[in-house]
Amino acid sequence: MALNGGPQFKFTEAISLFVNCETQDEVDDLWERLAAGGTKQRCGWLKDKYGLSWQIIPSVLGEMLHDKDPGKSTKVMDAMLQMDKIDIHRLKQAYASSGARP
Repeated sequence: MALNGGPQFKFTEAISLFVNCETQDEVDDLWERLAAGGTKQRCGWLKDKYGLSWQIIPSVLGEMLHDKDPGKSTKVMDAMLQMDKIDIHRLKQAYASSGARP
């Protein structure tokens, strides 16, 4: 349910909708459909044609960022910071490339 509070209330980045995706196909589909007429941004964020902010994030990102191996989570974070739409394959490559141990 949504309520239109009137033109005096504007969307800001103070609120965003978070979508947890399980597959790259889901990320790709939502990313393109929600960004149509809007603005694609960094790190899985976008604004739709109405100015509402969305975060389109694969669930595997959170799992990798919370790994006990700080080298792995750092590599994943560094990879993610280079992306607009999140690419699961590239995240997994970064995760696997870390030889660091806690």
